[in-house]
Amino acid sequence: MDRNPSPPPPSCDQEDEEDLAGGDCIGNTVYSKHWLFGVLSGLIQIVTLESDKSGSNDDEQQMELAEEMENEICRVWDMSMDEDVALFLQEFKAPDIFMGVLAKSRCPRLREICVGILGNMACFQEICVSISSCEDRGQVILQCLCDSDPPTLLETSRLLLTCLSQTEVASVWVERIREHPSIYASVCFIMSSSTNADLLVKVGEVVDKLFDLDEKLMLEWIRNGSAPLLDQPRQDSEEQPVFSIVPCVLEAAKQVRSENLEGLDVYMHILQLLTTVDDGIQAIVQCPDTGKATWNFLFDLVCHEFCQAGEPPIILQEQKTVLASVLSVLTAISASQSQQEHLDREEVALPLIDSLIRVIQNMEHCQKKPENSTESDTEEPTTQDDFHMKILKDISCEFLSNIFQALTKETVAQGLKKGQLSKQKCSCVFQSLLPRYSPVVEGFIQVLRDVDKTLAEDLDESFPSVKAQT
Repeated sequence: MDRNPSPPPPSCDQEDEEDLAGGDCIGNTVYSKHWLFGVLSGLIQIVTLESDKSGSNDDEQQMELAEEMENEICRVWDMSMDEDVALFLQEFKAPDIFMGVLAKSRCPRLREICVGILGNMACFQEICVSISSCEDRGQVILQCLCDSDPPTLLETSRLLLTCLSQTEVASVWVERIREHPSIYASVCFIMSSSTNADLLVKVGEVVDKLFDLDEKLMLEWIRNGSAPLLDQPRQDSEEQPVFSIVPCVLEAAKQVRSENLEGLDVYMHILQLLTTVDDGIQAIVQCPDTGKATWNFLFDLVCHEFCQAGEPPIILQEQKTVLASVLSVLTAISASQSQQEHLDREEVALPLIDSLIRVIQNMEHCQKKPENSTESDTEEPTTQDDFHMKILKDISCEFLSNIFQALTKETVAQGLKKGQLSKQKCSCVFQSLLPRYSPVVEGFIQVLRDVDKTLAEDLDESFPSVKAQT
């Protein structure tokens, strides 16, 4: 049975609504304190009954939640998005009840709902600080990240991401996660094996946030070749999977590729963060299989998915951040000594040139202002877009310069023959590369003279600054 990732809306009848009026209301809401206390008492009873049965032989058997109780606690889940309700729950120690459920209950649905309520409550700073400052609560929440239930994992990831996004407590959570290697194993296991796109996106956001917050933790995870999963029986230790961060990230990216551009963006940014340190680049290229798999996946994205011929140029607005990350990682891989052969091959260099030229052309189209617009009309809304476009252009130019430096006479000849290195396309590249990459342009023209002297002279005339230097 599929379960909603968010709670159903309240379904009070008219008589219930009348009972909610007056001094029984929580803050400025119409929610009843008396009713809420009743639900919390019911939760305590459920956990107590489970604890009484804990000595039975079916101790590990999952328990089902009664429909009526599920509806009631789902209403609390929905209510907890209201600040007055969240603060009321905090005041009356409800988080401790939810933590008790998480620590003791074997009912997946109940655990999902309780961690979901905590996730809603943590959206409010005061409550987030309170939840985060308690070490015992922190341990219980991290333990939930090793759960086997996807909905519970999803809500736990949402809760962790909320806490990591609060500057007052982010460092506390980073340190806790660093102290528990099993978290690394659990996260890698999810990324490498889950087919739940929503879960993969949220876990990816947690990893992305962790790496962005703390380079030391990122380095530790890069170097972490393997770690045991929680609750793994000792006799199975020889069969425990060995997790490396890059293949796990790559597997998750492949899974979300067709379903969720936002998720693909997250995982490509994780790869980009890995390439900001030498250990991360080595983790990608050191193993031939990993390096090849990463290159092939990113190459396929650039040449067969993004900015395809016939698509409207405006599509680049949706793709600009993920494309910048992809090109950044490709640039880092191609600059690695062990991977430089990628750009030496005609079947690689020419499709990349074709795709990058299309990216640049679409970029120029997107940055043109409408004829009837004024600077004041468009300046504010496009500031962020312009920033991301500039990043994409810089990365595209750097990657193009690497490709052009690696071009051989044979590849140039084939490019001219296939129309991928026409005068118009070369001019487009030169306009982007000059003046920053003048030596690259000069070197390309030198190679071009041996293949098509007339075209080389035409380009010299069109770009006199290069001709003057040669």
